[in-house]
Amino acid sequence: MERSVPPPAAGTEAADPPAALDRLLHAGLARYTMGLSPASLWLAYADWALHLLASPAKQQQLAQKGLRKAIRFANHVVSHVVSAGGNAAGEPCIEPLPQDSRFKSEAWNKPPFCFFQQWFLLNQQWWHNATTGIGGVSPHHEQVVNFMGRQALDTVSPVNFIGANPDVLQATLAEGGQNLIRGAMNFWADWERESGGKPPIGAEKFRPGEAVAVTPGVVVYRNRLIELIQYKPTTAEVQAEPVLFVPAWIMKYYILDLSPGNSLVKYLVDRGHTVFMISWRNPDAEDRDLGFDDYLRLGVLEALKAIQAIVPGEQVDAVGYCLGGTLLSIAAAWLAEQGSEALNSVTLFAAQTDFTEAGELTLFIDDSQLSFLEDVMWEQGYLDSKQMAGTFQLLRSNDLIGSRIVQEYLLGRRAPMNDLMAWNADGTRLPYRMHSEYLRRLFLNNDLFEGRYRVEGGEPISLGDIRAPLFVVATEKDHVAPWRSVYKINLLEDVDTTFVLTSGGHNAGIVSEPGHQGRSYRISHRPAGAQYASPDSWRDAAKVEQGSWWPEWAGWLARQSRGRAAPPPLGAKDKGYPVLEAAPGSYVLQS
Repeated sequence: MERSVPPPAAGTEAADPPAALDRLLHAGLARYTMGLSPASLWLAYADWALHLLASPAKQQQLAQKGLRKAIRFANHVVSHVVSAGGNAAGEPCIEPLPQDSRFKSEAWNKPPFCFFQQWFLLNQQWWHNATTGIGGVSPHHEQVVNFMGRQALDTVSPVNFIGANPDVLQATLAEGGQNLIRGAMNFWADWERESGGKPPIGAEKFRPGEAVAVTPGVVVYRNRLIELIQYKPTTAEVQAEPVLFVPAWIMKYYILDLSPGNSLVKYLVDRGHTVFMISWRNPDAEDRDLGFDDYLRLGVLEALKAIQAIVPGEQVDAVGYCLGGTLLSIAAAWLAEQGSEALNSVTLFAAQTDFTEAGELTLFIDDSQLSFLEDVMWEQGYLDSKQMAGTFQLLRSNDLIGSRIVQEYLLGRRAPMNDLMAWNADGTRLPYRMHSEYLRRLFLNNDLFEGRYRVEGGEPISLGDIRAPLFVVATEKDHVAPWRSVYKINLLEDVDTTFVLTSGGHNAGIVSEPGHQGRSYRISHRPAGAQYASPDSWRDAAKVEQGSWWPEWAGWLARQSRGRAAPPPLGAKDKGYPVLEAAPGSYVLQS
C-alpha cells in the first residue's frame, strides 16, 4: 500500500518520496540506535574532528590544559596524604556544576572517594574544552558532539560503581549486600514490566476516574480526535466566560486534574469557573495521516464551537499547555485573521512559539535526524511513547537514568509511586504526519514565529494579530520549553501581557497548588505598547514571591471577566451536544 508523505512547504516543488526499501532499512536500523540517525551523529563528529585536526593551536591548548589539570589533581592527592593521615578533607581543585547533584553527599569529600570525584570532574571539564570553541564547527554540530561526549563520560562516572560510590559501598557493608539483592529484584521487575508493555509498579493505583481525574463532569462532545469534558459547577454563580483547557497530546490531559488536592481543574471549578477540557484520543496506525491542521480543526475549533453552543453569547478564556499552548497560539492568530472575537483571553503554560532556542531538544532536530525519524514513523504510522521517553531520558540522563540506577538498583530503594509519576508513565502516540509537520514546520523551520505558517493552505498567520490579553507561565528548570524561549512571545505580542516564571520543571512547575512547600515565582505585567525588556533584565527586576502562582492566575482571570452569572446547563442536547457519559470519558483510558 502506498503511504502518504507530509506535503511540501508552500511555494516549493514536491520532491519524489523516499523509496520504501530505504525507509524500511532506516526504520530497522533505528531499533538499534535509539532512533538516532547515525548519519547525523557522524556528520557532527566529522565536522568536529576535521576542524580540530586542522587547529594545531587548539590541540596545544588542550594539551596544556590536560597537563595543568593533572598537576592540580596530583597536588590535591598530596594535600590529603600529608594531612591527618589522609583523612582530612582538603580544598577541592574543582567543584561540580550547580545542577549536578550526584556528589552532594559529604562522603564524596573524603579520600579515596574525593579522588574519584575530582578526577572525573576534571576529565569532564577537559572534554567540554575539547568539544567547544573550535573555529569552523557549526553550532549545532558542536552541541551534538558536546552532548554525546557528556553522555559517554557519564557512563563511567564513579557514582555508577559500587566500589567507587561511598554511599553505595557503605550501604552494602552495613546491609551485608541486601541492598544489591533488592536492587536486582527491582531491576528484574522493571525489565519484566517494560518488556511486557505494563505500567511501572504502583501506577495501577492511579487509574483515571478512580484516584486521578476525578473532578465531576460529563463528556458533551466526541469526534475521532477529541472528547470535550464539561465539569459540574460547585458554586451558585460562575464567571460569565467559560474556560477551555487545550492540553498537549504528547501525554494525557489529567496532568491538569490529578488528585483532588493538586487538581488545577478543581481549583478553578471551586472558584466559580465553568471549565471545559479537551481529552485527546490516543491515535494508532490508522490515524497516520492526521496532520497539524486536523488537530486545530477537530480539536480547538470544534471545542470552541461546542462551548459557544452550550454557553451562548460568551467569549472563552482559552488555556494551552506545552504543545497544546503552541496549537492554541496558532488558533488564536488564525481566529484573529478571520475577524473572530471568540477568545476573551489566552493563557499559555510552558508553551513555545519560537523554536530557535528550544533547549537540548534541538540536538535531535536537523534534516538528517528528521528524515530518519520520519522513516521510523512511516513504518509504524506513529511515534510511540517509549521512543519519546527515550529522548527525554537522554536529555536528563543524570536525573532520569543515573539517579534511578543508584537509588533503585544499587541502593535498592524504590521511591513510592505518586500521581504525577503515574501520569508520566501513561504515555500516548503521535501520528506520523502531525509529528513530522510539527518538527519540520515549527522546530526546524520556525515557520510560526517567522510568519510563514499557513493554516490549511491559506495566507500565513501572524502571532502579532492576537489582541486578547495574555497570561504566560514558564518554569525555571524546564528542559522541554526553556523559559527564555517561552519569554520570546514578548517580542511579537503588542498586547497586555502578564508573564510568570515559577520554580520547578515542565510539569512540577505547573502542578504547583497552594500549600506546596518550596514553591516560588516571579511575576510582572506589561501593558500593551510598553517597552520590551530582555529576559535576563526582566528576571533581575522581578521580585521573587513565595508560594503558588495559581492565585495570581485566578485573580487575573477574574479581572478579565465581565461578571458572574448562573451556571450554564451541562451540554446542549437540542443543539447537538448531549451528555454522552461521565468524566473522565473513554479516550483517556485508551492505552
